[in-house]
Amino acid sequence: MTNFPIKNAGAAILAGGENRRMPVPKAFIEVDGQTIIEKSITLASSLFNEVHIVTNRPDHFSFLQTRMLGDIYDIRGPMTGILTALINTRHEWVFISACDMPFLSRELIEHMALARKNTHAVIPMLKNRAEPLFAFYSRKFISSMERSLLEGEKSLINFLLNHKKRVQYIPSGEVKLKDPEGRSFINLNTVEDATGNLSKKDLIKFKNTVSGRTQCLEQRN
Repeated sequence: MTNFPIKNAGAAILAGGENRRMPVPKAFIEVDGQTIIEKSITLASSLFNEVHIVTNRPDHFSFLQTRMLGDIYDIRGPMTGILTALINTRHEWVFISACDMPFLSRELIEHMALARKNTHAVIPMLKNRAEPLFAFYSRKFISSMERSLLEGEKSLINFLLNHKKRVQYIPSGEVKLKDPEGRSFINLNTVEDATGNLSKKDLIKFKNTVSGRTQCLEQRN
């Protein structure tokens, strides 16, 4: 039996964004020879014995051979995806990340896992800003999170502020000991994000992909 380092937790990768600001699917941008979502699955599978992709577009991800979950409510926003993961996990905890985050730190995830005692969520801070899409959430949040969504409060940040006594925040100084440059929290939402964070080799691939997709769309029109 494989000995997974992090006990009583699964992982879920949120892949429900609309991709409006990126001309190619963010999850499939190549970084170090793998797409972002493949990198995330590889890392998560080495830490957790359960990995899910939360998406409403299963046809995009079926080839990855990773169990997929569709949002339980037709309510936009990451909190719906987190709730979906919590309801479907067989563990007490779920580690959440987004499909456009290419530089997740194994060391930081393992460190955060140690802070789960007597809390409902473990959220890292960077420059005094919470990073709730690289975080652990407990099933103890299911009822309050569901109630918040159904009452029309979709903001994850506001939800966490309203339940701050149940959240363990990891301060920036502690985060930097495991991820000195805070690269875990980089997400590639725009072409500018890709240009500023990809290596020269990966950026050339990215630009070629964007160019090819643009030419394809122009030919269709």
